[in-house]
Amino acid sequence: MGRVVVADSRRRKKLSGRGVAGARARHPARNTPAAKRPPSPKVRRRRAVLTTVLGALAIVGFLFAFVYPTSTYFRQRAQLGKANERLERLVAEIKRLEQESEKLLGDAEVERLAREQYGLVRPGETPYVLVPTTPTTTAAPEGSSAPTP
Repeated sequence: MGRVVVADSRRRKKLSGRGVAGARARHPARNTPAAKRPPSPKVRRRRAVLTTVLGALAIVGFLFAFVYPTSTYFRQRAQLGKANERLERLVAEIKRLEQESEKLLGDAEVERLAREQYGLVRPGETPYVLVPTTPTTTAAPEGSSAPTP
């Protein structure tokens, strides 16, 4: 069956004054409840490190959650504005080219371009070309020390 151990009250009294149990009983911080005891330096240091790490993680999380998407949004908005401006320029260029293309469908515009750009004439016409003359000067060019007549 089970063994019954009877504790000797004299022995218990002797042990309570020595060893670890005695030190715990005599230490003033051990007599106060755990809720009112100040934390040890190790615990304070651990709490400070944990608080710092959690704060850093919160800041990084905030950056990923709000700042990065916001900056991406503004960057894309600027790109969209530039793309719209370029689109407007291209549409205006297309309209101008369409008008020029419609003009070239008529004979009068083709003839004008042929005369201006290529110097073409109709059969029987005599082309005249004005050649600019170079001015004759008797003055010495600048920078020369030769006397003028």
